[in-house]
Amino acid sequence: MSILVVAEHDGKQIKAATLHAVTAATKLNAAVTLLLCGAGSGAVAESAAKIAGVAEVLVAEVADLDNGMAESMAPLLAHLAKGYSHIVVTATAFGKNILPRASALLDVQQISEVIEIKSADSFVRPIYAGNALATVKSNDKIKLLSIRMTAFEPAAVSGGSAAVKKLAAGDLGAVAQKLSQFKGASLSKSERPELTSAKIVVSGGRGMQNGENFKLLDALADKLGAAVGASRAAVDAGFVPNEYQVGQTGKVVAPELYVAVGISGAIQHLAGMKDSKVIVAINKDVDAPIFQVADYGLVADLFTAIPALTAAIKK
Repeated sequence: MSILVVAEHDGKQIKAATLHAVTAATKLNAAVTLLLCGAGSGAVAESAAKIAGVAEVLVAEVADLDNGMAESMAPLLAHLAKGYSHIVVTATAFGKNILPRASALLDVQQISEVIEIKSADSFVRPIYAGNALATVKSNDKIKLLSIRMTAFEPAAVSGGSAAVKKLAAGDLGAVAQKLSQFKGASLSKSERPELTSAKIVVSGGRGMQNGENFKLLDALADKLGAAVGASRAAVDAGFVPNEYQVGQTGKVVAPELYVAVGISGAIQHLAGMKDSKVIVAINKDVDAPIFQVADYGLVADLFTAIPALTAAIKK
C-alpha cells in the first residue's frame, strides 16, 4: 500500500493546505509520496522533501501542468494511479477541480471532505451540512480522497528527509491537451492573512447592510491581524467578492478566533466555521441561531459595537 498526495504550490513554497493532506495521508500507515507539478516545482522540491512524513517527492516540471489545470492534471493522476493505493488532495478549489476528473478517468468513486481515517478503506465524512457524519467503506482498488483541512493538523515543515525524483517524459503519460487554455488569473491582493489559514477571522453578514460598511470590519481585522470573511447572504447581495464566502458552498475555516458580525447563523454558514476554537457573535437579534454555537455573544447594534471594540483594541 502506498499513498500519493498531490501538492499545491506557487513555484516558491508549498501551500499550507498541502501540509494538512500529508498528515491525513500518514494516518493510512503507508509510505507517502508527494507530487509536485508545473513550473517551479523543481524549486520547491528541496523544501518539500523536508516535510515530516513524506518518503518521496516526485517532480513533474513540464509546461502542460502549469497552473494546475484539471484537464492536464487528471490524465497524469490516472496514469500514475496504478502505482498507488490512495490518491489524496486537500478539499480546496485546486483539489475539488482535479479529483472528479481523475475519478471519472479511473472509474472509481471519489470520497469527498474526509474528516477522519478509520482504516485503509473506511473513512468519515460530513453530510447534511455537517449535521450528520457518514462512515463510508470503499472497495475500489484505488481510493481517491479529498481531505477537509480543518480536521487534520498540518505536518511539520522540517524533520523529513525524502528522496527527490524527477519524472521523465515517459513517466508522465498523456498530459498534453488542447481542449482548453490558461489565459490568465486575476487575483485580489491583500496584506491580510489568507482566509483558510488565518488564526483570526472576522466575518460579516446581511446585517452589514452594504459593502461600504465592511470597512468597519476591515478596521477591526487590521487591529487583530485577522482575515475578513462573509456569509453567503452578504456575498449574494454583492457586499463583498465571492472569495470572502465562508460556509458549505464557500470556504471551510477553523481559526483560533472567529468573530461573526451581523450573521444570523444559517446552517450553511455554520458548516463552514463551527470547528473554530472560539466563536464570538455580535447580533442585535437575541434569538439569532448563531448564539447557539457561540462561546461569547453580544446582543448589540454592530454599528455601535464594532467601532467601540476597534477603539478598545487600539488602546
